[in-house]
Amino acid sequence: MNTAPQAVEAKYPPALLAWSVWGIAAIFYLTGFYQRVSPAVMTGELMRDFSIGAKDLGTLSAFYFYVYVAMQIPVGVLVDSWGARRLLIWGSASAAVGTFIFGSTHDFAIACAGRALVGGATAVGWLVVLKLATHWFPSKQFAMLTGLGLFFGNVGALGAQVPLRIAIEHFGWRGVVLGSASAILLVGVLAWAIVKDDPSSQGMRSFAPDSIHAHRASSTLDLLKGFKSIFAYRNTWLIVFAQGGIVGPILSFTGLWGTPFLKARFGIPSTTAAAVCSVMIICWAVSSPISGHLSDRIGKRKPIYLAGCLVAATGWIVMFYAKSLPLPVFTVIAAITSFACGPVVIGFASGKESVPPRFLGTLTGAVNIGNMSGPAILQPAIGWMLDRQWSGQMANGFRVYDSSAFEKGFLLLIAWSVLSCILIAMIRETNCRQNVL
Repeated sequence: MNTAPQAVEAKYPPALLAWSVWGIAAIFYLTGFYQRVSPAVMTGELMRDFSIGAKDLGTLSAFYFYVYVAMQIPVGVLVDSWGARRLLIWGSASAAVGTFIFGSTHDFAIACAGRALVGGATAVGWLVVLKLATHWFPSKQFAMLTGLGLFFGNVGALGAQVPLRIAIEHFGWRGVVLGSASAILLVGVLAWAIVKDDPSSQGMRSFAPDSIHAHRASSTLDLLKGFKSIFAYRNTWLIVFAQGGIVGPILSFTGLWGTPFLKARFGIPSTTAAAVCSVMIICWAVSSPISGHLSDRIGKRKPIYLAGCLVAATGWIVMFYAKSLPLPVFTVIAAITSFACGPVVIGFASGKESVPPRFLGTLTGAVNIGNMSGPAILQPAIGWMLDRQWSGQMANGFRVYDSSAFEKGFLLLIAWSVLSCILIAMIRETNCRQNVL
């Protein structure tokens, strides 16, 4: 009789540990989203303190996105060579430093540098969230976790609306920003204490496919080759350009120009305008995991993705150019429009399924470039249009723009949103099946 001990197969990680690891990454992503949209409720203070107009304000805000986009290529290498844990710790520390610089300087160029550092540091957030989801959870939960991750981000954006505005009115924008730097640093401490790259490091079984474990990008050149490879797949370039027309409008509006537009059009105070943007962010946050779940449930990506984009494009047009809308009706339409932006998460799932698994990191970086190119281009472009339409009116030391100026500036937003509908209509359905070639 064979009495040799039998090897015990490693078990998958317990749910509490998996959610704790992933949750810390999601909280860091939350802080990054907070940073993206926080300028929206301090536009007057920033324009006054730095003596700038709408174009420069758009540029200051967009510096976050410029470096965020530029970092997507090296982040794809770093997440493989450094690992998600080290990247998360580094990102938290660097974001805290950048936030401190932004909140303490009186020089416009240095403030832009601070925003740039924050953008580069938080660029690791989304890829780390997806990377840890791949290693710590079953693949069938990927779309749901993608939507839940964006939900966390939107919670951060929600905190950067009415709560942030109230805090600014009590403590000043600089005091609040410096406090934010401390909170972001705390996330890095938690990452150091709890996050691990893969369950195998603790003797547990990983959910990541063997092909992901075997593949490691050894250099930026390797990743650039990967970018070239993924764009050979039809869906990649369609999704990348389409994403910018979904994310760009919602982040340009709620993240910078929505509050001053609402004040100009309806004559409401900043806190009320921020509340309208908060409603939009809540709807976007709720829609994201729902969209991912429904897409998984029906086994299709394209129908929900395209329907959301069509509704969003229509909603933006009605919001800006149906001038007789009272504020309550405007808010309802704005809520529907932002809810329709939730299926943007399907772009990640559809893109992931359109290329072989070894390109997961590269594909995620490419789609993220598409996402952030939207606000990076639209925020300063809308500001440039506003300055061209400025009537010369000033209030409390900063420029004031009327609603007609915003209507002209938002034409750029509408154009990209409509283009996204066309691009998504051209995407090939993946039927929720992974391309393994």
